[in-house]
Amino acid sequence: MPDLLGDFSHTWQFWLIGAVGYLLGSIPFGLLISRFAGQGDIRKIGSGNIGATNVLRTGRKDLAALTLLLDAGKGALAAILGLRYGPDAMVFAASGAMLGHIAPIWLKGRGGKGVATAFGVLIPIAWPVAAACAAIWLIVAVVTRYSSLAALIAFVAAPGLAKLFADQQIAEFGLFLAVVIMVKHIPNLGRIIKGQESRIGGDAKAPPDAPPDAPAKPSAQPPRSHDA
Repeated sequence: MPDLLGDFSHTWQFWLIGAVGYLLGSIPFGLLISRFAGQGDIRKIGSGNIGATNVLRTGRKDLAALTLLLDAGKGALAAILGLRYGPDAMVFAASGAMLGHIAPIWLKGRGGKGVATAFGVLIPIAWPVAAACAAIWLIVAVVTRYSSLAALIAFVAAPGLAKLFADQQIAEFGLFLAVVIMVKHIPNLGRIIKGQESRIGGDAKAPPDAPPDAPAKPSAQPPRSHDA
C-alpha cells in the first residue's frame, strides 16, 4: 500500500519500528505465563495454540485473562511506539505486531490466531473502530455461541467501520486485519459448516481433528476452538 508509506518508508527508522513491532508481537505470553504458573507447555494440550483460549483449557481463568490482556497490550504498545514517527509508522509497527503474534520467531512461526492482538492494535489507532468490532464480536458470540465466527464477522466489518469512523489509511489497515483473521480461521470456518466447531460452553458434535466422515469420539479434553 504505497500511500501508507510515503517518504518515511525509505528511512531506517521506519523499518526499525516495524522490526520492533514484530518482536513485541512475537512474545508468546500464553506459553510463558502457563509455564511460570506451573501449567506446563500449553502447545501440548487442546488446540496446541498459544492464545488465551488454549490457556483457559488449563482451568486457570486468571491466566487466560492475563494472556488476553498482554496479547492485546503488546499490539497496542507497538502502535503507540510507531506513532512517535507518525501515522504511517504506527500502522507499520502494528502490522509487525500482528505478524509477530501469528508467526513468532521464537516458536518457528507457530503462533496464535491474532484476534486479541488485532483488537489491541486498533485501540490506539482508531478506538471507535476497536469498540465497534468488540460490540459486533459480543453480539455474534452471544447469538451463535461461536467465538471464531464472532471474530471473523467482527473483523470482516473492520474496513467498513474504519471508513465510517476513521479514514482511508485506517480502512486499508482494517482490510489487512480482516485478511489475516480470515486466513487464520479457515479451519474454524470449515468446522462451522460441518457442524463440528465447538461453541462457547462446549457442545461440538465432533472433535476438530476428526476426518470429515469420522464419527465423534469421546475425549477427556475439551474440543478446540479458535485461539486469540
